[in-house]
Order: sequence, then structure tokens, then C-alpha cells
Amino acid sequence: MSKETLQHLNNQTLIGHTDARGNAWHYRADLQGDEPNHYPGAIPVADVSRRLFDWHALSLPLAVELPAGLSTMTHLNANGEPVCWQQVEGKQAIVRSDRTDGHVMGIFGEGYAPHPYRTWLLDTVANLLDDELSISSAGLLRDGAVAWVEVSVPESIVTEEGVVFRPNLLATTAFDGSLATTYKRTVTDVVCDNTRAAALKEASPTVKVRHSRYSIMKLADARSALSVVYDTADAFSAQVHELCATTVSAKVFAAFLDEWVPTKNDRGEPITGKSLTLADRKRSELERMWHHDPMVAPWTGTAHGVLQAVNTYEHHSRPVRGASRPERNMLRSVKGDFDAVDINAHRVLNQVLASV
Repeated sequence: MSKETLQHLNNQTLIGHTDARGNAWHYRADLQGDEPNHYPGAIPVADVSRRLFDWHALSLPLAVELPAGLSTMTHLNANGEPVCWQQVEGKQAIVRSDRTDGHVMGIFGEGYAPHPYRTWLLDTVANLLDDELSISSAGLLRDGAVAWVEVSVPESIVTEEGVVFRPNLLATTAFDGSLATTYKRTVTDVVCDNTRAAALKEASPTVKVRHSRYSIMKLADARSALSVVYDTADAFSAQVHELCATTVSAKVFAAFLDEWVPTKNDRGEPITGKSLTLADRKRSELERMWHHDPMVAPWTGTAHGVLQAVNTYEHHSRPVRGASRPERNMLRSVKGDFDAVDINAHRVLNQVLASV
């Protein structure tokens, strides 16, 4: 069950530049206490440190309860039986320094080295900040086991095709083993707050550093790679221009849907039952977006419209289980799942355009 409640989102995430971009959908003033989590301008580095990263990850030895005799017991278990603690060699538990409730973020071997949020997320991006770049969002997920800091330009950019976007740099890491420390450039399509890769023919520039005892040696390489945010605007504008110039007729879009959400199996036989119901539902939603959704319809008839429909569906309409949509979207973004969807949709569309 997701722990990313509205209460959490209003206290454990920080949202910047609201004067220009408006409030996040989860904004609730009554849930924020004495200090709002929305900032009219840039989010100060000191606030991220104080409000989100005011604790550190501790590495503690891991132990298990084993049956014991009266002479070796250390305590009684829940069933009233004598047991003792025995340390597990070569294992460590990562916990928060500010928690005393036994919450464990992750269990790892002895080679794992946690990357402190202040060092790997905040200090690295702080070196980039100037009049043109500032912290636009930051937050914690999964009880602090996942964190991110996003840097972006304060003012959105508008292409000649009317696409409003802003280039970002996303820095993220985790203490639960779900991802390596990652720095990547992204683009937020402002009209629907979707995150897109800045290049479709290959994954957007990304630097990943594993959590190992040697990773501190690679921190300098990661810092040098962060400057890619300055190149993102030109790359994405060129991408949008090419996509908007590519015509997609009704026939091509129908063929794309047949490939993207097929209603036949590999043997060419119609699918049935729940699989058909889910496919029909997804196809109907994509068709609705293509014709009527304000986040897609302005570019209907173009390749950009196709990718916008797919990306918007993935962000806002795809069924979500076991997590809140903001949590799932954030995790998919930092793991590169949305990049993979964009790249695959672009590949399928190009195949259809070549064959129809």
C-alpha cells in the first residue's frame, strides 16, 4: 500500500516556481502546517537540506532471532519462547538516523555503500545553480528510501509549434536498492506536466553510479556531466520540429494502434476475455486523447501528437496499483521507464509510417 498520502506530498516534497507554473495538483494548504511546501520562486538549497535531508543513512549490523537455551537466551520471542540474537555476517541494514521505530530502508551485502543525499544530490547540483538554473523540486518517497532533486530553468520555453516545455536535470538515488545514483536530463511538457526524454533515437544522457565502496571516486565524473542541462532546450526543440513536421493520417494512427495495442495474438488470432477488455479500454482512451484531449489534440495529425498521446496515457490514465500515481510516475521517471516508452513508441510509429 502506498505511503505517499496527500499529507506526505504536502510535507515531504518541495515545489518551486509556482508564480510561473502554478501549484502542484496535490497542493493542500491545510496539510502543510506552519511552513508551505510551495515556493513562488526557486527553492533554496538550505531549505532542501533542512526540510528533507536533515538526517543521514546509518549502516547497522543485521541480526536474526534463533532458538536458545535458558543459559544463552537474550529475550523471549512473541510466542514466549527463549531466543537469542545472532549477527548475520556480511550483511548490513540501512536505517534513518532520525528514526527509532526499527524502520529499515534496505538490507545489503558488505560491499554496499550508501550515497548520502546531501553529498550526492544537493552538493552536486548546488555547483550548477546560477541566475538561469535553480532547484525546481525535491522530495522523498518510500519513507525516505528514495530521494530526488530537480534543477531547471525558471521560465518555460515555447517552440514555434506551440509546445511549451522546460529542460531539467534530475538527480536521484535510493537506500532500498531500487536504483543507482542517477543524473539525467529530462524535459517537462508543461501543458500536461509530462516528463519526456530529450532524445528519441537514444536514451537521454544519463550518468549512473553504483552504491559501492569505490563510488566516491566517480563523484567528480558525475559532477562534470551535469552541465548537459544547457544543451537540452536546443535538442528538444529540434526534436519537436521534426515530429510536428511528420504527418500522421487517420489511417496511419489506426495502424499504429494495431501495433501498439494489438487485439490479435502472435498467431493472428483475436484475443478474448480480460485481455481484450483491457486492450479495448486502452485503445479507446488513446483515441479519445487523439481527438479531444487538450494535452494532445492541438497536435493531432502529427507524430508529436502520437507520442504526446502515448506519454499522456502513461502518466495520467494507465492503471496504477500498490502506489499513488505521483509516486509511481516519479519512480518510473527516475528509472527511465518513460524514456523507454517514448523510444519504443517512436520506433513503432516509424515502422508504421514506412509500411502504410
